[in-house]
Formats: sequence, structure tokens, C-alpha cells
Amino acid sequence: MITRRSLMTGLAALGFCGSSVGAYAFGIEPRFMLDVTRYQMTPDGWPKGLHLRLAILADIHAGDPYMPLDRIAEIVARTNAQDADAILLLGDYSSRLRWVTREISSDEFARTVAGLKAPLGVHAVLGNHDWWDDPITQTQRKGPPAARRALERVGIPVYENDAVRLDKAGQPFWIAGLGDQIAFRLGKVRGRQQFLGVDDLPGTLAEISDREPIILMAHEPDIFPDVPKRVSLTVSGHTHGGQVRIAGYSPIVPSAFGNRYAYGHVIEDGRHLIVSGGLGCSKLPVRFGVPPEIVVVDLGEPSSSPRSHSLSPV
Repeated sequence: MITRRSLMTGLAALGFCGSSVGAYAFGIEPRFMLDVTRYQMTPDGWPKGLHLRLAILADIHAGDPYMPLDRIAEIVARTNAQDADAILLLGDYSSRLRWVTREISSDEFARTVAGLKAPLGVHAVLGNHDWWDDPITQTQRKGPPAARRALERVGIPVYENDAVRLDKAGQPFWIAGLGDQIAFRLGKVRGRQQFLGVDDLPGTLAEISDREPIILMAHEPDIFPDVPKRVSLTVSGHTHGGQVRIAGYSPIVPSAFGNRYAYGHVIEDGRHLIVSGGLGCSKLPVRFGVPPEIVVVDLGEPSSSPRSHSLSPV
């Protein structure tokens, strides 16, 4: 029999659990946790003997108190410790989150991530917030945004429908970067927000001058259905894994495809996509079941031979 006392005790326990979960989701997971998530794969047609390790950072959303400069410096140090051949930055470096107590300028952010080091360099694309949070860019309907200028000032190349040919131990491959797919906000039509992108997938792939494997950086994963099998791996961010993810399901995902491209390693028709859960927060400073992560991808089988690298921009 349920007595008034047992009912009140149960409600109190439920309230305590709810407040504990809320405290964890707002105060612990987004601010203090940092995972390293690893994937290993050998895509179809991947060159035998080529082992490539990529470290991937997405959706940093710099700004106090959830992503201060010392937190970014910690991410830089942890990333450098992964022994990656190349480091890929997938966009959304800025934050206009209403909970931000101090905005971090593009130059402050760039000077901090300039500490990232890898034999084959650091390569970046921009995300939608890097365009949206630059009012001049939005007004003029053209770039480059402040985030791009700041990263290039510290020597980090930013790709907008561009590609670079790299070489590890005499084996070449390409890294390509797609322009953002929702760079400009155009207003609403029948209550739905309209966007204009600066992406050009055919133009990006036209930069590739041979049949060597391609790694494609695309901030939003929604481009993936259009990516040909010619691309060995597409890497994306943007979704934050939904920021709340329970038993492999994210209730809210900023993608036209819902949970299809919400998080993790997706294989469709023999094509590979990895969607990072990212590092920062958007809209609400909450994470539950999808802690901030550095993604490390190993392509091909590891080799015991010494490293040799070179790169040639296109």
C-alpha cells in the first residue's frame, strides 16, 4: 500500500535524481569531461601500406565559462599527444551562446590553437557559426569571416572548396575542404529559416588531379548522400551528437536527416562518414551522454616503417 509518507519520499528521491542529472548535464559533462574517441578502418581501395592517423576537432565554440582559453589549451595538448599525422579542424570556433559571460575573439582563439602540431600540418574548414557570428559578413553576403582571417594569420590554412595533396612515406593522398552549406541566413519563408551556402562539392572534387584517396572535411554531414565513393572518408561535426543522447538516440539533431547522421561512424553504399560529437555547446550549455571528444581515426593498417612526410598545395 502506498502511504503519503512513501509517496513523498519517492517524489523527493525522484526530484533529487532529476536535479542531479541536470547538474551533471549542465555543470559536469560539458565543462570538465574530455574523451578521446577512436575509429579504425580501411576503406575500399585504400592503398596497401598507407597508415594514416587523423586527429579531428569540431565545434569548439570558444567562450567563457564553458569553453575558456585554458580549456582550449588543454584540448590542444591532448590532441598533440595523439601522435597524429594531420589535425583537422571542422569549424564552429566562435560562440554567441546567451550563457556566454565573455566572448573570445577570433584572434585569441587562433593564437591558442596555433599550438596544434602534426607532421602533415593542421587543416581547417569553417562552420555555420563562423559565418553567422560575423555581422559584417552576414550584411555583405560575402567572406572571408573573421575566423578565417585569424586562423590564416597564425599559419593554419582554411579550405573553402579547396584541396591539398599530401604525402606520407612516399604514398600520396588528398585532404579536401568543403565550404559551409548554410553560411548565410536569408530570413524565413512560411515560418522556415532559409539559408545560402558557399559549398561547391563538384568544384572541390575537381581540384583533385589524380586517383589517390581523398579525405573530405565538411562541417555539416548533410552533404554525405551526394559524396561519391571516390572519397575514402568524409568527416563532419555540426550536430554535437544532439548534445543529449540516450541509448544511441538523440532527441534533437540539427540535420535534415535526423538521427541518420547524428553521431559516429556511418557506412552507406560502401562510403564512410564520421560525425564528431564536438567539444562545445550550441543554444544550451548542456551535454548528456555525448561528452566533448577528440576524434582519432586510423586509416589502413599500422606500419613499423619510419615516418616521411611532404605536402604540396593546390
